[in-house]
Amino acid sequence: MKIIDFSGGLDIRQIDALVGGSGQEARVDEAVASIVQDVRTRGDSALCDYSRKFDSFELTAESMRVPADDIRKYAESAEPEMIEVLRAAIRNIREFHTHQVEESWEFSAGDGVRLGVRNTPIGQVGLYIPGGKAAYPSSILMNAIPAQVAGVNRIVVVTPPRVLQDNPLIAAALKLLNLDEVYRIGGAQAVAALAYGTETVPRVDKIVGPGNQYVQAAKRMVYGVVDIDMIAGPSEVAIISDETCDPSWIAADLLAQAEHDEMARVWLICWSSDVAAAVFDEVQVQLQELERSEIARAAIDNHSVAFIVANEDAAIELANILASEHVEVLMAEPDHVADGIRNAGALFVGRYAPTVVGDYFAGPSHVLPTGRTARFFSPLGVPDFMKRTSLIRYSGRAVERFGNMIESFANQEGLTAHARSIAIRRHQA
Repeated sequence: MKIIDFSGGLDIRQIDALVGGSGQEARVDEAVASIVQDVRTRGDSALCDYSRKFDSFELTAESMRVPADDIRKYAESAEPEMIEVLRAAIRNIREFHTHQVEESWEFSAGDGVRLGVRNTPIGQVGLYIPGGKAAYPSSILMNAIPAQVAGVNRIVVVTPPRVLQDNPLIAAALKLLNLDEVYRIGGAQAVAALAYGTETVPRVDKIVGPGNQYVQAAKRMVYGVVDIDMIAGPSEVAIISDETCDPSWIAADLLAQAEHDEMARVWLICWSSDVAAAVFDEVQVQLQELERSEIARAAIDNHSVAFIVANEDAAIELANILASEHVEVLMAEPDHVADGIRNAGALFVGRYAPTVVGDYFAGPSHVLPTGRTARFFSPLGVPDFMKRTSLIRYSGRAVERFGNMIESFANQEGLTAHARSIAIRRHQA
């Protein structure tokens, strides 16, 4: 873990060099482009071929959709106490997202003119559930519940062939959310199927959910044909701490993100070299106790930095430069610092608010902007599953009053058909 002293002032170029980029792997694009085009051309046949090639699974068009009875059967193997944990998390997540619902509105602008916005849910959404080390039930809740609260009528789930059998809690999450349109396909080919549709898999309007670099590359390629949630990079956390927080707590929070991925970015911001040194020592101790110690150690060795800054205001400035996915303010009196942070996917305020409470239980979706994109991106939420349609109601009185200005505007731009469209109404209003 690098310890860098910026107490004399921040150097943005050096900061950028230290924290690196988003970790996206552009070299996979060629392979993914071929898969996407093949699925678009051959549909189900391509999906079956890729299932055999990448998953060693003999898939047919008839077996592609998982029967609802099978989902219930797989869910029965989940531990009852974990089912109750899922239920509690679902309640919290649903309650939070109900506050994000935006109502349609109109107002009167006079002369018979009414203007407004009509909010309607997206019709069909595809949810990608990865396999392997990224098969997390929490991600199902965090992606699907905002869509359900928005009023999305159809959520189509895709996941590699053996995920439900191997992960009963995944099946349980689907069952609790009444998600029963599930297809046994994964990888870039599943994203392509959702974007373009096949003989069996329906085309959707938006694709959400985590996945490996091939899945992310495929999402990037089909964006524009469909909407996507975001291009997810390695996890990030920036922890701002003073001397009042136990170094073991800080180290535990850094390692909680480091164990996600060898490419995870974990950053400590403090104004005390003693705090930085104590956290460094605790990280080394706790690494020995982790089941995923090799993953976490790679992230700590290659992508972690402890920044020593001059004071709280410098910490705020640095946090806004880093624009991290997660920002924790672990201070006895955190409000001044927390109030100054505007670039964060999720902000965790106070020593008893580690990132993990947001990962699973607090309520806001844990689908957050990565790659330091919190400067301009927001967390996934209900608005991401809604469409806004502008409403414009005009009257003859309004055309008579404003038509000349509209016609002049059109003629100024050389669009005479535009001008005629209003002129023909002016003369008959």
